[in-house]
Amino acid sequence: MLDLLRAWDAAADEPEPLLVETSGSTGEPKRVLLSRRALRASADATAARLGGPGQWLLNLPPTYVAGLQVLFRSLRSGTEPVIQDGDFAAAAGRLTGGRRYVSLVPTQLHRMLPGAPNDSGDSDGGDGSADLEALRRFDAVLVGGAHVPAELRARAAAAGVRVVATYGMSETCGGCVYDGVPLDAVAVAIRGDGRIRIGGPVLFDGYAGAPDLTDEVLADGWFLTQDLGRIDDDGRLQVLGRADDVVLSGGVNVPGPAVATRLREHPAVRAAEVLGVPDPEWGRRVVAVVVGELTLDDARDWVAAEHPRSWAPRQLLRVEDLPLLPNGKTDRLRLAELAGRPDA
Repeated sequence: MLDLLRAWDAAADEPEPLLVETSGSTGEPKRVLLSRRALRASADATAARLGGPGQWLLNLPPTYVAGLQVLFRSLRSGTEPVIQDGDFAAAAGRLTGGRRYVSLVPTQLHRMLPGAPNDSGDSDGGDGSADLEALRRFDAVLVGGAHVPAELRARAAAAGVRVVATYGMSETCGGCVYDGVPLDAVAVAIRGDGRIRIGGPVLFDGYAGAPDLTDEVLADGWFLTQDLGRIDDDGRLQVLGRADDVVLSGGVNVPGPAVATRLREHPAVRAAEVLGVPDPEWGRRVVAVVVGELTLDDARDWVAAEHPRSWAPRQLLRVEDLPLLPNGKTDRLRLAELAGRPDA
């Protein structure tokens, strides 16, 4: 794939756009058309923001935009990426570049940091692990594809790992906002209904075979995302969650991401997601899916201590691990299947 990508980037004329599928974590995958112009703008702006070109380690599927960008950024930097085909630390040890970068999803970072649970569910410390030592040698560890909890960032900082939280999607050539600040030439705005809009040279050309869907989200040089956000006083973007993550339950709008964030702060919870499923009484009931030892009553009291009690989950499902897609994102469709089972 790297050779094909190299030839595509070196073409004399503007080549046909690449076709990349979205992850489909919340619905049917879409086929996104990414031009060379957009990918170059994204890769070059990333290098500028991180402090200069560098060598990348790839351990995400290159068929999704995050993995593809690792390869393309390497080409733009004139470096050869290292492809992880086994142990992370061993792969990182093959890096020779003066500057070193890697892209991870939050789950991957969580498992490599001190305090991550081992197979028995106990905290394993992990301060001397080979993976952690490898992480410390990266000039930047980009983390995106899902919400990056403050607790995870704090653990990374305490362990000496330089994390950059990224926000973006396939339609923006991957991450285009780093630690709340848009990359150079990227614009971010909030629409009246709270949805995030993104503009600039990193935008996709459209959805293949779906002009109507394209027209719904691309207009006047802006891409309308499905995410809610706000611009803080310091000018940084705060992503509040997906618009469709707001659960209308019993006439109350319950922001699922806010409830999930609160549950992740519980000392007995290692991971959590919140979603809504159809319910004959409530319209949609709020379901918490957690990794850890927590009862429904405990979860409701914990949420209600900080938020309205009407936001508290009405069902709790404990799992060994959150189901993941190949690109490391949480498989929310699978979560909905699990939460909707009669015996759940």
